[in-house]
Formats: sequence, C-alpha cells, structure tokens
Amino acid sequence: MRIRSSATAGPIRVPIVRLPGTLRALLAGALLAALLLPPGAVRAAAAETAPDPAPATTSGAAPPGASPEAASTTAAGALPAAPKITAKAAYLVDATTGTELFAKNADRPLPVASLAKVMTAIVVREEGSLDDVIRITKADVRHAARNGASRAGLRAGERFTTRELLYALMLPSAADAAHALARRYGPGVPNFVAKMNRAAEDLGLERTYYTNPDGLPRPDLGGRSTAREQTRLAMIALSDPVLNEIASTARHSLPKTDDHRAYTWHNSNKLLTRAEGVFGLKTGFTRAAGFCLSFAAVRDGRFLFGTVLGEATEANRLRSATRLLDLAQT
Repeated sequence: MRIRSSATAGPIRVPIVRLPGTLRALLAGALLAALLLPPGAVRAAAAETAPDPAPATTSGAAPPGASPEAASTTAAGALPAAPKITAKAAYLVDATTGTELFAKNADRPLPVASLAKVMTAIVVREEGSLDDVIRITKADVRHAARNGASRAGLRAGERFTTRELLYALMLPSAADAAHALARRYGPGVPNFVAKMNRAAEDLGLERTYYTNPDGLPRPDLGGRSTAREQTRLAMIALSDPVLNEIASTARHSLPKTDDHRAYTWHNSNKLLTRAEGVFGLKTGFTRAAGFCLSFAAVRDGRFLFGTVLGEATEANRLRSATRLLDLAQT
C-alpha cells in the first residue's frame, strides 16, 4: 500500500538523539542527559559556560496568576519575566542550549490524557516495522466507541500498515488505532502498557506512569506524568525522523485500497498552523486532565520544546503555548 500525505510542512531535523535503537541508548545524547539533571541544574550549567550577561534591569516577582515557581527576574543568569500561564503546569526548554526558559509546577504529577500516545508511538517504533500489516478487530472499534474517545473511524476487518496507524494515532488522536497497535505489539494491551512503563523507567521519567496506551481515564487508577517529563519525551519522539514527519503533518490522506476505504485525518494540534515554526507534537483532553499540549518549534534557529497541562479550555491551551514560544524571543 502506498501512502499519500498532504498539507505537511515536512520534518524538522532535531539535533538531539535518534531512533530506532534501544530506549536506554537514547540516554547517551548529551542534551537529553542534561535535561535529566535535577530541576534548575540545566540553568546552572548553562550559566557556567555562557558569556557574562548584561546587568540586571529589574527585579521581578511572578505576575498575577502565575505560580511562585514561575517567578523570574532579568538579573544575571535568571529567566526573563514570566508570562501569565493559566495551565496547572507548564514547562519550556531551549533544546539548542539546554536552557530552561519557563517552569510552573513542572514536576507536579498530573493526568496527561492523550499525551500518553507519544509513548505509545515510541514503543511501537521500538517494537515493530513500519510495513507490518495490522487487521482491525471489533475489540479495537468497540474500545474507542464505548469510551467516547477520539477515533479515526477504523472498521473491523480493515488492514493498515503500522505507518498508517501511527498517522491515525497522532493526528486525530485515535483510540481505535492505539488499541490496535498495543494489541499487536504487546502482544495484548496489558503487555504493551508494561512496555510503556519500562520505557519510562529506562528514560529516567521517574514521575511518569501509564495505565493504558491512549490516556483515557480509568475509575480505579490513572496515568500520571509531569510537564517537565513530557517535554523530555517530546524531544525523544521528535528526534525520530518518522515520528517527526508524522507530527508535523496537518492533514494526511489514504486512498481507497483492497485493504481499507479512503481516509483523511486532520491533526488536532492547531498550533501547527497558528504559530511560527511549530512542528509537533500532541494534544490531549479528558475532564480529569483538562486540555494538554506537548509542542515543539524552531524560532531564530533555536529548538524549543514545551508542555502545558490542565488548561480549562482549548483556547487557553493555545494561548499558553503561544505565550511560552513568544517568551523565547524576548
């Protein structure tokens, strides 16, 4: 089957780490290793090697509505004045230098909704081949329909390549695709979730825990992560050229074949077309998690990665992400 993709800005080459290869090997990336230091250590390390900054011009507290953690000054070695971010948690890093630019409750564990699918995509890339063919089952379709989840509209009996299902997973945030991929590469959903959690452990994501491959809430327990750790995960995902290309695609179409009907999937990440230089990554929403977004952009030759968690509305999610990206240019 031949894939036809359209309306894509094309992949952005992220100079961090590369997939495939074992997840543990990803830790060899110098920048990723820097980001795994304790909070604040990246800034301190950057300050040691950076040229002497200009003298302080103001002293600052966090603006109204920002958390104490987000307070900053323009003094030597400090962060720029913090924008008003209404999310429960947010984080932004300049991956080109390893400099932390913003942190608000960045290490607070929170539900992340469909941001869980980023780890699903990473594990699939580790476990499978893009040309593997997966048959959709009634269980895949029922899972998404029963839980009221976002889905790609897949039908039982249709067959897709793993590459095609990764587009369904990441663009319309399809729970039916997530279930099919997990079922294949666990094998079985419980085994796949165990692989997700082993991957999180291997990557040093100490406050990240998954309970399913799609981020849907569960009555007994729920997955958790932090804005900082989801930002690290975004860097890993987007250093894979395949996931990079998928995440930067605004719309993806499949022609009708003997294996499936025609499909067109639109990316739920509206930041792709509403902010300069954006090339990823993933939206999420449940009532428990609020509106979440893991994002990446290139601004003035700098690679910026960030996450917002727990926004009250989709508009707020976009506004907070845009403000964080604009912060990097101040």
